[in-house]
Amino acid sequence: MKKKLSKQQLEVMKILWNSDAPLKASDIVSRHAGLNINTVQACLRVLVKAEAIEVADIVHSKTVLSRRYRPLLSKDEYFDAAYKDIIGDASHSSLIASLISAETDPAKLEKFREMIDKRKAEIEGR
Repeated sequence: MKKKLSKQQLEVMKILWNSDAPLKASDIVSRHAGLNINTVQACLRVLVKAEAIEVADIVHSKTVLSRRYRPLLSKDEYFDAAYKDIIGDASHSSLIASLISAETDPAKLEKFREMIDKRKAEIEGR
């Protein structure tokens, strides 16, 4: 996905990313009070066209058939691309320093340390 998602498209994607199962448009609306069915359906059409999501299946919903959607683009893939678009080739150090200084949970800081140690070992093990 090369295009940045709109705010509403991103809200739809967040709901899909946080779901364990594919969702119908009406399921998405029920999980976000600020979205209406027309907005969600428009977002879903754009996201399918952009290949960020796909129709997982078609199910009976009362008396009609409904599509259920699942993401093809992961949260990490999207935010990695968005990050690179914003930062470009600039140094990553300032972003990492900002994240570390803003974090107040020692457990999360420890998780950062583990991630850094793991990556360092991968690089040195080449």
